[in-house]
Amino acid sequence: MLDGVSMDQLRTFIAAADEGSFSAAGRKLRRAQSVVSQTLANLEAQIDVQLFDRTARYPALTEQGIALLAEARMVVHGMDGFKAKARTIAEGLEPELSVVMDVMYPMDSLTIAVGLFRAAFPHTPLRLYVEALGAVVQPVIEGTCRLGIMGSMPVVPDAVDAEKLLDVPMMSVTGPSHPLARRKGVLRMRELEQHVQLVLTDRTSLTNGSTYGVFSPLIWRLADLGAKHSFLRAGFGWGHMPVAMVSDDLASGALVQIHIETYYPRTPPIAMLAVYRKDSPPGPAGRWFLDHLKQTDSSQSRA
Repeated sequence: MLDGVSMDQLRTFIAAADEGSFSAAGRKLRRAQSVVSQTLANLEAQIDVQLFDRTARYPALTEQGIALLAEARMVVHGMDGFKAKARTIAEGLEPELSVVMDVMYPMDSLTIAVGLFRAAFPHTPLRLYVEALGAVVQPVIEGTCRLGIMGSMPVVPDAVDAEKLLDVPMMSVTGPSHPLARRKGVLRMRELEQHVQLVLTDRTSLTNGSTYGVFSPLIWRLADLGAKHSFLRAGFGWGHMPVAMVSDDLASGALVQIHIETYYPRTPPIAMLAVYRKDSPPGPAGRWFLDHLKQTDSSQSRA
């Protein structure tokens, strides 16, 4: 009977365990609760193990169920990887490569990689978008972009796989006319809270209720990093920026670095991750592009 265990049964088992009820699992899988319940009952009969205790209002995993859940995840993940690999082999070279880049990604590194890509794949169009926060990941989840390079949203959704590319150095800055620019030493939280902080806004709902690097209740939300840059120079507020983008401004005095107590002695970098759907990993052109993004960063670090 064990040979008859199906991937569908294992996926249903995992969904019921993750969602906490058969009805919630049914909504996730788009099936009736009765179908989920029957599928799990059949699985338990086949393996002769009770996976769920059904005596309470909501089913709870038994000790045996907890022990087998990790194994089920490994089997399903392995099958997903097998199908994804087979798909990329069957597809061959992508007809085009669509990539959504985080606005914080260093443009010098991207430009070098794009130039190399154009020479290596002259007949593969490259479609690039620049977004921030959840708007980087959303097109990947929806399948409209094959790859995403995310950093301003540090939490990776379960729907995608991720791999580290590079760290982007960051700095907290403001304009020379701003009151904080005249403050010496490390700024405490109560000082920051009295001034407007300029932050990027998310055009999606993926980060609802979440904030990253926000220290002031006085917030101006901007959808464009260029606008944030200009507003900082004008002294409209303070905020965090990629070092590469503000280095010339610091040298000319158009921006001033500020030191925040929470981030002292330096503002932490942003980790840039390549993300892609688990069922649609990079093809040959996409894998080449990601590998060369990593190499470009390494070569720049040595320069």
